Amino acid sequence: MSKFISKKQHLREVLLHYFILKKSAAETHRLFVDIYGEHAPSKTSCKEWFRRFNSGDFDVCDKKCEGASKKFEDAELQALLEKDSCLSLDRLAKELNIDRSTVGKRLHAMGMVQKEGNWVSYKLKERDMERCLVICEMPLGIVIGYN
Repeated sequence: MSKFISKKQHLREVLLHYFILKKSAAETHRLFVDIYGEHAPSKTSCKEWFRRFNSGDFDVCDKKCEGASKKFEDAELQALLEKDSCLSLDRLAKELNIDRSTVGKRLHAMGMVQKEGNWVSYKLKERDMERCLVICEMPLGIVIGYN
C-alpha cells in the first residue's frame, strides 16, 4: 500500500473545513499532527489561514507573489554593454547606481559571461556551433597543424 502524502491545496481545504466546524487554529493543528504527522502544517501556518478565513477570504489557492521590484531594467544594462562590452561589474554598477551583486545577477539571468574582458552571451550562436562541428569532424593532424 502506498503512503499518502498530502498536498498543500488539500491541507488548506481541510483547514477551511475545521474553520467552518468552529475549531480553533491550535486545536486544528493538534488534529493535523495526529493525522498527518510530519506533513502537517505548522501551528503558525494554521493561525495565518484561520486569520485569513476570519477576514472573509476563503480562497485556498496560492496567491501570486509579486516579488521584489526590479531596481533597473535589463534594457539599461544591455544599452551600456552595447556601448562598451568591456565595462567591469564595478563600473556597470556605478553607471546604473546599484549594487555590484545585483548587476552580476542580472547579467547571469541575461545569459552573459565575461570572456577575455568582454561581456558575451554564453549561448553559442548557430555559426559557432557549426564551426565546432567542422573542427570536431576534421582529422586531428589538420587541426593541430601536422602534415
